[in-house]
Amino acid sequence: MTPRSAPSSEPRAQDAAAGSPSRPRSPRNGIEPGWTVEDSADVYNIRGWGKGFFDINDEGSVVVRPTRQPGREIDLFEVVKGIRDRGLKTPILLHFSDLLSRRLNDLHDAFKTAIREQNFKGDYIGVYPIKVNQQRRVVEEVRQYGKELGFGLEVGSKPELLAVLGMTSDAPDRLIICNGFKEERYIEFVTLAAKLGRTIIPVIENLTELRLIVELAERYMVLPRIGVRVNLSAPGAGRWKHSSGAKAKFGLSLSEVLEVLDYLKARGMQECLQLLHCHMGSQIHDIRQVNAGVSELARVYVELAKLGAGMKYIDVGGGLGIDYDGTQSSFEFSTNYTLPEYATNVVYKIMSVCDEEGVEHPTIVTESGRAMVAQQSVLVFDVLGANRLDRFAVPTELPAPPAGEELPRPLIELFDVHRGVSERRLLEHYHDILDARDEAMRAFSLGYMSLEHRALCDRIFWATAARIRDKVRELDDVPEELDDLESQLSDTYFCNLSIFQSLPDIWAIHQLFPIMPVHRLTERPTRRATLADITCDSDGKIDRFVDDHDIKRFVELHDFAEGEEYLLGAFLVGAYQETLGDLHNLFGDTHAAHVKLDEHGEWWIDEIIEGDSVREVLSYVQYDVNKLLAEIRRECERAVRMKQMSVAESAQLVRAYESGLAGYTYLETRE
Repeated sequence: MTPRSAPSSEPRAQDAAAGSPSRPRSPRNGIEPGWTVEDSADVYNIRGWGKGFFDINDEGSVVVRPTRQPGREIDLFEVVKGIRDRGLKTPILLHFSDLLSRRLNDLHDAFKTAIREQNFKGDYIGVYPIKVNQQRRVVEEVRQYGKELGFGLEVGSKPELLAVLGMTSDAPDRLIICNGFKEERYIEFVTLAAKLGRTIIPVIENLTELRLIVELAERYMVLPRIGVRVNLSAPGAGRWKHSSGAKAKFGLSLSEVLEVLDYLKARGMQECLQLLHCHMGSQIHDIRQVNAGVSELARVYVELAKLGAGMKYIDVGGGLGIDYDGTQSSFEFSTNYTLPEYATNVVYKIMSVCDEEGVEHPTIVTESGRAMVAQQSVLVFDVLGANRLDRFAVPTELPAPPAGEELPRPLIELFDVHRGVSERRLLEHYHDILDARDEAMRAFSLGYMSLEHRALCDRIFWATAARIRDKVRELDDVPEELDDLESQLSDTYFCNLSIFQSLPDIWAIHQLFPIMPVHRLTERPTRRATLADITCDSDGKIDRFVDDHDIKRFVELHDFAEGEEYLLGAFLVGAYQETLGDLHNLFGDTHAAHVKLDEHGEWWIDEIIEGDSVREVLSYVQYDVNKLLAEIRRECERAVRMKQMSVAESAQLVRAYESGLAGYTYLETRE
């Protein structure tokens, strides 16, 4: 028997047609003849990774369709302008509440459809692990939108447990899964919650926790529900593939699982063992790993049930991936399956094993946090400036040398190559300019070349490399050594954000997120660039971008003039980024806005959460801000007494210091 596929609730990814940004720069904020928003959609593959939630409107702005309905959409550029009208600056994190609701419904509908079509006799509960995004508003929305769907919450620490207990006092039937290492205090809270009537299941990670659970259950006269996490032998997939298996951080071996059951049987508590849990990894990109893991988990489940455990729930954990590059492939930043296929396979594998062994169908639990919240957040930030290596002009003639001297030979060689670049000899020209540049650097280091000549060599080198690159773009067969010229000559666009605060996974684990302009998409992008943030750290950059089944070293962007507004968006950033961000260079949380659609299709801002002020981030690292201000006041008074500054100047400095403490940690342009 093979599973019957459920109808897909997600559009399949479209193949991205690589757009060539090699034509001359288009007029800003206008429509370029021969270039359409369809071309921009192909360049950035927005309809692949956007899954119906993101597209481009006729004005060339990115729009969000929270319910995937055409016409019910939110123009990102208009939202940013509206937020600026309210006195806030970019960077800003935008949350789309209706999109979050749609994702929860997608997950629920996929499993309910699979259950109905496979004639599965059990049930399904989606559980949100709040570690994925612990922001109060996000968790509250998951709780609110998940109420009618019967969704629960998962916690991995004592603070998370206390937060969830306080947020769910009006819903004792909502399932709470408790993972993570647990000491006595943690388990005591779980036990007291069970005594209150909560549907709460602690998942045993080691045998010490089991003894504490039983001891506290006896003390408070509670019959607990207990879960156990098992380490599977089925291999994981992707960058988190080592989070399962014998060396996994969490979970018990099969022998230890049997020890748990024997321990409970000896106390007449085997019926308390109700849930079997596993962790197959995060962002599983290959459905075969899902199938193998679920099949093994189901086998363990039925054997425990046959041995007398009171099994009711089978928790397949997280792992449901996001198609970050839009190719729907087995690439590690994609997924080669759809949500309906995932649900259908999970239901079918569990049902098949249970039917084979004559065990009742369980309630299936998933902890697919990334799939729930990743798509509902977009980070919008402004470009501050650019460094363009191909900007250098080369003189028509080399400057005359001083009397009695000759021009350095490397300079002459570079100039000759620049004047004679030929398509037939591109590789030879490239080798020649590399050799000449190396010789120029040696000559300068030994004192045989002036600074002016050394700088001119640099300018001619980059201008010639750009000329070679332009001709390479016209070749059908590119020599391997010239294949990397695009990335070597890519611009650096300096952006008003901190990678470490807002996109820490890019720095820490080389995660890819779709990044593209949020406006000007009626124009051809004529530049290729990497991005640099405003931290004083060489790792504060983005030089890896999603491509068709691959990673490219640049992103296609538009040219812009100094002082001109140019906004970029990082998409699918709702999972992990907000809680993992740090205070590198004391750049704090960005502003955040929760945006909704009304019944007429008009967007409105439901809540604005202002980002950290300088005063707040200084206090996070134990600075006494009032003491700092007092020291500045004293120094200003000393300067007035010594007649180094006037009283008015002193007062102006103090006011500026106070204003700076109250201001945004990111760069603020004056109106």
